[in-house]
Amino acid sequence: MEKIVKIMVFAGIAAVVAGCAGKSGDKAAVPGAAAVVPSVEVVTAVSRDVPQESSYSASVEAYATNNIVSQSAGRIRRINVEVGDYVTKGQVVAEMDRLQLEQTRLQLQNDSTELARIRSLYEEGGVAKSDLEAMELGYNVRRSTYANLLENTVLRAPITGYITARNYDVNDMYAMSMPIFTVQQVVPVKLKVGISESEYSKVHKGDKVSLTVDALPGRSFTGRIERIYPTIDAATHTFLAEVVVGNSDRLLRPGMFARVVVCFGSLHNVIIPDTAVVKMEGTGQKYVYILNADNTVSFVPVTLGRHIGNEYEVTEGIAAGANVVAKGQASLKDGIAVNVL
Repeated sequence: MEKIVKIMVFAGIAAVVAGCAGKSGDKAAVPGAAAVVPSVEVVTAVSRDVPQESSYSASVEAYATNNIVSQSAGRIRRINVEVGDYVTKGQVVAEMDRLQLEQTRLQLQNDSTELARIRSLYEEGGVAKSDLEAMELGYNVRRSTYANLLENTVLRAPITGYITARNYDVNDMYAMSMPIFTVQQVVPVKLKVGISESEYSKVHKGDKVSLTVDALPGRSFTGRIERIYPTIDAATHTFLAEVVVGNSDRLLRPGMFARVVVCFGSLHNVIIPDTAVVKMEGTGQKYVYILNADNTVSFVPVTLGRHIGNEYEVTEGIAAGANVVAKGQASLKDGIAVNVL
C-alpha cells in the first residue's frame, strides 16, 4: 500500500513538471513570430502661392449721417417723410411756419423796386453815388436774409439716404433740442476694422477686402480700404482701417455685424493635407511623418501657417516633393518600417 502511494505522488510531480515545461515552450515561441508592419497612405507635398489673409469682425456704418434742423425755433407746419423712407439730396422733407419768410420776401420785393428807382435817379444825376451804394448794400443784405430763411423754413435732405429718426410731429413747436430728422447715407457704407499692429506695414490705401454679414447668409461683398488711421491703440495693439463698400443694391445696413477678410499678399509655401498633421499631446507641437527611400518613416516637426479648406500651409519643416504620411500615423514611431498602400 505504501509503495502504491509513493508511485502516485511521483506520477503527480512528473505531470506538474511536464505541464510547466510545456508552458515555457509556448512562451519561448512568441518572440520568433513575424513582426506586424503598419500600413500607411502617402501623399507628395506640393508648393503653390498661398494668399496671406486674416479675418476681423466689424460693424457696418452709414457712410455719412446728417441731422436735419432749422437754425431757429418755430412751429412745424408740414412733415413730408417718415422713418424708413429713402430720400434724395435736395428733397423737401418738412416745412416750418412761413410767416417770417413771407414778410422778408415782401420786404425784398420792395427793396428791389426801390433799388431800381434809385438806380434810375442816379443815372439822371438825381441822387449821389453813395445813396445808390447804400441802397444796393441794403438790398443784398435783405436778399441774403431771405435765402437763409428759405433754407431754414423749407427743409431739404442734405444727402441721399434713409430717414432713420423723426423726433417731431406736425404742429409741434421745434425747440432746437433735438434734430427734426436724421438721415443716413448707405450708398456706399463703411466699416472701421481693427487690424493687428503687426500687419501695419502690410496694409495700404486702396487694398481690396471681402466681407460677409450674418444677416445675409451666402452673400459676399467686396470693398476697398479708403483710409488708414495713423495711430495704434495702446490697449488693444490694433489700428483702424476704414473700408468702403459700394452697396449699390442697398442690402448692407448700418449696424449689421460683418466679418472682414483682409489679404496681405501671397507667399509661395508647401501645402499638405490636414490629415497628415499630428499634434504632440502636452506640448502642442505639430509634426508629420516623412517616408524615406528605405520605406521607413521619420518624425519631423513642422510650423504651420493658414488652414485652407482641408489643407495646411507649412512655413517650416519640410520641402516640396517630400512624401508625407496622410493616414495610418496612430501606430507609427520614428524610424519604423511601413507598408505603403
